[in-house]
Amino acid sequence: MQDGLTARAKAWLAEDPDAETREELAKLIDAEDTAELAARFSGTLQFGTAGLRGELGAGPMRMNRSVVIRAAAGLAAYLKAKGQTDGLVVVGYDARHKSADFARDTAAVMTGAGLRAAVLPRPLPTPVLAYAIRHLGAVAGVEVTASHNPPRDNGYKVYLGDGSQIVPPADAEIAAEIAAITSLADVPRPDSGWQTLDDGVLDAYLERTDAVLAAGSPRTARTVYTAMHGVGKETLLAAFARAGFPEPVLVAEQADPDPDFPTVAFPNPEEPGAMDLAFAKAQETDPDLIIANDPDADRCAAAVKEGGAWRMLRGDEVGALLAEHLVRRGARGTFAESIVSSSLLGRIAEKAGLPYEETLTGFKWIARVEGLRYGYEEALGYCVDPEGVRDKDGITAALLITELASELKSEGRTLLDLLDDLAVEHGLHATDQLSVRVDDLSLISDAMRRLREQPPTHLAGLAVTKAEDLTRGTDTLPPTDGLRYTLDGARVIVRPSGTEPKLKCYLEVVVPVGTHDNLPAARAKATDLLTTIKRDLSAAAGI
Repeated sequence: MQDGLTARAKAWLAEDPDAETREELAKLIDAEDTAELAARFSGTLQFGTAGLRGELGAGPMRMNRSVVIRAAAGLAAYLKAKGQTDGLVVVGYDARHKSADFARDTAAVMTGAGLRAAVLPRPLPTPVLAYAIRHLGAVAGVEVTASHNPPRDNGYKVYLGDGSQIVPPADAEIAAEIAAITSLADVPRPDSGWQTLDDGVLDAYLERTDAVLAAGSPRTARTVYTAMHGVGKETLLAAFARAGFPEPVLVAEQADPDPDFPTVAFPNPEEPGAMDLAFAKAQETDPDLIIANDPDADRCAAAVKEGGAWRMLRGDEVGALLAEHLVRRGARGTFAESIVSSSLLGRIAEKAGLPYEETLTGFKWIARVEGLRYGYEEALGYCVDPEGVRDKDGITAALLITELASELKSEGRTLLDLLDDLAVEHGLHATDQLSVRVDDLSLISDAMRRLREQPPTHLAGLAVTKAEDLTRGTDTLPPTDGLRYTLDGARVIVRPSGTEPKLKCYLEVVVPVGTHDNLPAARAKATDLLTTIKRDLSAAAGI
């Protein structure tokens, strides 16, 4: 077994095109570090509906140039098998370690396969790549990013020509083409032949961002902005300047791209501590709003002042605020969200007489909803201009929430006041998440198995009126690895994360309010229920 492992490692080393990972792997082989070699050669990084994502390093279970070249060759073979023999593939990338190398390798593979390739001019937000696919009439797009994952990770996200991310069966078909590649020597990679785009695509995207705002709307809200060490700053500042908003005050320590993300444990606005520097800057400057992007700027977070302190709005709160804002502006079309997001969106759409749809988790599903006008997901993802970007877009979402804050400011009101109004009108929809990060993935499968074998009958004293195993699919949803529990006045969904080693449990309680005077009591009840559901669910899952 050990000899076979060493042989596989040496074979990989022989064709690795990257000096850094060659040196890393050679040291492991020389040290006879069988545990580490086994971890890297126990299989291959699986290509799925999130594309690829994993830790950087040598070997087939890590993200590296060899893995990316194979992925690009598989995508090229898939496109050619579908008749796209000379189509254009657009490639974008963020500022993480190796992202530029992975983008260049992808362009070389596409060119070698007879396709045309165009690479964005520099690290830019993921929504710019999603926009470029449709704008340039491409047959596919690739974004090299690990979004808000830790610094040691990178990833590879694939879009098809409609501008939305791949869904089954395309992922399995591409994976089969990747698996069919026996040697990197079989993959032609010329040194040139692809196009490096100029700023024309970015300029066209920025022109499009203007369209998400209402003509003549107030543009007075003052913001503090953090790019979270990512690539959002230049694009967001340009979009805000075009719109006529006051220039955002930057969180200087996090303003420029840095692949090591030195000021945060995880570069995700949702993670504890990630927004501390933004809160400190807001205490200094007293803005109306804090805006944060994640490192590839496809997500948008907002924080508001409540009492004397700043607090992050939950993704579901921003999702409802943007929906209400669009309804008041007369938006038509379908409002959509994933099953893990708050049911409040459905209430808002119903009252406005608008179509509403629930999808599986991820914008790859939300973006495919027919007639989509607005889509969101609780993990800070918002699609406010689906004709331009069929994916979540943290730049246009930031514009729209700042426009709403400006309108409310002109009325002497805040985003919190509008959230109160929505609670009185539709009931208080309070959401929370129980998220468990693991080193051992078997803990996740054990928890899911335990819940399937012994589903809870009560949570927080509320009867479970319906328990659904979503692997079987439903009348409206294709199969997915998840469990959904409907309770009297609450809902729980449990699923493994598709992009991180986490088990995620999404909780929602709905408490009738009646009048504004009843809000404090309703909030206290909702908080108590969510806390108790979390405790009971954790016990049931054994986590």
